[in-house]
Amino acid sequence: MAKTPSPPQFITIPASCPDIRTGISKDTMKKAFLENLFYVQGRSPENASINDLYMALAFTVRDRLLQQWANSVNQYIYEDVKVVFYLSAEYLPGPHLAHNILNLRLEASVREAMAELDIDVDALIEQEEEPGLGNGGLGRLAACFLDSLATLQRPAIGYGIRYEFGIFDQIIQDGRQVEITDKWLRFGNPWEIARPEDACQVGFGGRTEFYTDSKGNHRVRWIPDLVVSGVPYDTPIPGYHVNNVGLLRLWKAEAPESFDFQAFNVGDYYGAVEKKVMAENISKVLYPNDQDFQGKKLRLSQQYFFTACTLQDIIRIHLGQGKKIHTLPDYWAGQLNDTHPAIAVAELMRILVDLHAVPWDKAWELTRKTFSYTNHTLLPEALEKWSVHLFSRELPRHLEIIYEINKRFLDTVRVRYPGDNEKISRMSLIDESGPGKVRMANLAVVGSHAVNGVAAMHTKLVKERLFRDFFDMQPEKFNNITNGVTPRRWIMLSNPALSNLIDSAIGKAWSTNLELLSDLEPLAEDASFQDKWMRVKLQNKQSLSEYIKNRTGIAVDPASMFDIQVKRIHEYKRQHLNILHILTLYRRIKRDPDIDMAPRTFIFGGKAAPGYFMAKLIIRLITSVAEIINNDPDVKGRLKVVFLPNFNVKVGQRIYPAADLSEQISTAGKEASGTGNMKFSLNGALTIGTLDGANVEIREAVGSENFFLFGLTVDKLQSLYNGGYDPYAAYQGNQELHDVLNLLRDGFFSHGDANLFKPLVDHLISSDDYFVLADYASYIQCQEKVGNTWRKPDEWARMAIINASRMGYFSSDRSIEEYCNIIWQIKPFGVDIEKPA
Repeated sequence: MAKTPSPPQFITIPASCPDIRTGISKDTMKKAFLENLFYVQGRSPENASINDLYMALAFTVRDRLLQQWANSVNQYIYEDVKVVFYLSAEYLPGPHLAHNILNLRLEASVREAMAELDIDVDALIEQEEEPGLGNGGLGRLAACFLDSLATLQRPAIGYGIRYEFGIFDQIIQDGRQVEITDKWLRFGNPWEIARPEDACQVGFGGRTEFYTDSKGNHRVRWIPDLVVSGVPYDTPIPGYHVNNVGLLRLWKAEAPESFDFQAFNVGDYYGAVEKKVMAENISKVLYPNDQDFQGKKLRLSQQYFFTACTLQDIIRIHLGQGKKIHTLPDYWAGQLNDTHPAIAVAELMRILVDLHAVPWDKAWELTRKTFSYTNHTLLPEALEKWSVHLFSRELPRHLEIIYEINKRFLDTVRVRYPGDNEKISRMSLIDESGPGKVRMANLAVVGSHAVNGVAAMHTKLVKERLFRDFFDMQPEKFNNITNGVTPRRWIMLSNPALSNLIDSAIGKAWSTNLELLSDLEPLAEDASFQDKWMRVKLQNKQSLSEYIKNRTGIAVDPASMFDIQVKRIHEYKRQHLNILHILTLYRRIKRDPDIDMAPRTFIFGGKAAPGYFMAKLIIRLITSVAEIINNDPDVKGRLKVVFLPNFNVKVGQRIYPAADLSEQISTAGKEASGTGNMKFSLNGALTIGTLDGANVEIREAVGSENFFLFGLTVDKLQSLYNGGYDPYAAYQGNQELHDVLNLLRDGFFSHGDANLFKPLVDHLISSDDYFVLADYASYIQCQEKVGNTWRKPDEWARMAIINASRMGYFSSDRSIEEYCNIIWQIKPFGVDIEKPA
């Protein structure tokens, strides 16, 4: 039987804390900063480095945050509230300092205190290392959700992995992406608090055995051959201008015993630390290369490690509060953020059945009531499948449980659809078309009470294509909750000039009710307001221009149109279609050097997966095109191409406010939602895009007349594919496209090396999996419309203001409200300043 944990304790706030630890006046903040600088960093202002100054200010802000966090914990325990636990393999919170200063209402006192010490707050904000705990949109969405959960006063804990090395830092050498280690922890992390006393033990490998318990019941015991300790690190996440503080709890893997003296004493020096190395590898790096068996093993280990730690943690808290295991779903709502944490379904079943002796049917009911699942992708490679062989080695008991879940589930399918063996095969948790594989997405669907997509188009495709069989069987289980972004990070922090302009026009309430941006719409026709709006945009473009010059050495014209595509580099996102447009413009200039063309600066950013050859080749293409075009005197400043390396949250905060045109040009039906499209539009960029992901809803919101639409729809692409799409015919049938691709293939942009871009061109002409050539003509025509509109500054300004004013729906606050009301059934709970008596 499971051991009953001790109850969670209220946090006592020391009487000496108020003032120096919690006071917010300028003088108190100044004194607290100097004390932290000396007593924590061991420095004085005269000999402190900029990192010392940053750390001192971070600890000063954290002191104020901890009081609110303690109040939140105490009152959540006291009031017996329901809590969401959000399981995500990725988090991209961005820098914490500026975010926490904003949400805790400390801007004025911090800046005044630092000014008296002659310290530049913005320099300290820039000093902060960004936690690289995610690859892109998935992790950033999770961070937006944590901000919204706290702001909306919903009790929540985000659970994940404390990767020692996050997503790689990207540098460009000789035009190519080079990955270097992201040592985000090298100077320490002032925001996290280690909790070794709450460590969890997680098993791997070994065997299972049957036994009979004291009541005569047949039971199963898992005997792992490796045990890893999971140590939690807590980062408080404050809500905006409320007393509620949420929590991000990340798990670090350690060996229970880090040093084997016996092995060391007999000369086995590697063996003395072998278990430490094996254990720590689990949380060493985000997304190891999983092309070989060892990589797959490590990735599965990561997923099981953090979900197992999380479930132990919530059950420890639950039972410690005197609650019964059977009431778990009444107090905890678990959200599976994509398929990475799907193993949690089998793990909770193991805990309930094996450790708490809950009968199978009751355990399955509790499990399904606890979990809900968000699907974030339609790409087959992202719907993880793990080999049965790997499972049997690493998680033998979980494989047995999955087999049993599958057996019982398929029995219900057979009753519902007698004789339909193809449907049974498709819905099985085990793919037996080749060597057996566990379908993690199917496990997530079957083991959850609710499944949602993240945009209307995406959810439609989830229902009609991806999980059609499951939808037909249980349509009530499926929902749409369109993604959103937090306006605190993506307008107030990243674009303070625009935020201030909006405040002056419609007041400040929009920061927590984004629908109020609609009050800006009448001002879209106001020439004076248009002028103010575009002056803010120009100011942001000038700032980005300086940053580009410092980072890349390329001088760009802030008066030109900033045409921007920043996102993960992938063929379906079609950065190469963007390049084909640039090359088309370049060829037009070369044919007619005096052609009248509106100046544009094309800015790219994003990382390619280290093992993704074609994506890395696309980066090489962008930098090669930039090298030629930026140095061709015939261009005369009409075109500039920039690849801005190491795109992350900090860089994004510079880029989104400066964009004139947002490139959202993925193949229709491939992008689940996207959130970059929302960030651009909120900051007044116009969008050129396909009917893909949330583009569909953005276009509906802003109006078709304020959105530059091109490309084939999902249905037309499917018809084209079914009819035998011939990209070579598209290549031969469009002279400009033909000439541009020939330039690439002939080595014009690779110093005569005809082989460099041959794989990319050959793939487009022969396969074109993402219909780049099929959409080329429509894209070029639409870009001409963009250019014509840019030449009408008043019209462009009007459209930009309308875009921003109609983006209220795309707030993560709205998304979280829908999750809370539709799926989690979690009510708001406001935290008082004082803890309960």
